[in-house]
Amino acid sequence: MIKLLDFYADWCGPCKMMAPVFEEMKPEYAGKVEFQKIDVESDSSTAANFGVMSIPTFVLVQDDKEIDRKVGAMPKEMLKSWIDSHLK
Repeated sequence: MIKLLDFYADWCGPCKMMAPVFEEMKPEYAGKVEFQKIDVESDSSTAANFGVMSIPTFVLVQDDKEIDRKVGAMPKEMLKSWIDSHLK
């Protein structure tokens, strides 16, 4: 199973726009993708380990290794397409 890490902050406008999209997608990918939100302010060490410089940043992880990342808000369909490309 792959993990989708969402690096965000509560004060970030684009992050707030993506939050409902992230929640909507969880049931659609149940059993295929594990969704994890990471607050860059309260968990800055994880953000630093992944080299997160801008938020929102979405990182796909498989077998504890980063396989891809996207930076910035995007439409739900674009996010789904990106995730789906890694599930095949």
